[in-house]
Amino acid sequence: MTESTDLGPEDRKIITLARSARARNGVPEGAAVRDETGRTYVAGTVSLDSLKLSALQTAVAMAVASGAQSLEAAAVVSEAEAASDEDRAAVRDLGGAGTPVLLAGPDGALRATVTAG
Repeated sequence: MTESTDLGPEDRKIITLARSARARNGVPEGAAVRDETGRTYVAGTVSLDSLKLSALQTAVAMAVASGAQSLEAAAVVSEAEAASDEDRAAVRDLGGAGTPVLLAGPDGALRATVTAG
């Protein structure tokens, strides 16, 4: 586990963006990803009768739809204790196995950093 003080400003930024999306939209999760050019994509959980996506899956989909070729990092803010296998797979599909996935609690405190692999 990594302490949030060890995070660089860009990683702190995506955690803050993910936390804001969660709070603003009143959803269980908020997520943000940073692509190879430094652009960020922010999303919340999607829960429709016909479509269910986690916040991280939605953020990755937004990056792909916007032309991102790779990911540098991903962050999810949730009550969950770990990033799901499905979330890590979505990040891995675009960013590769070594892409860091930052998991933070609703207060923005980093709980864990894992790789997408």
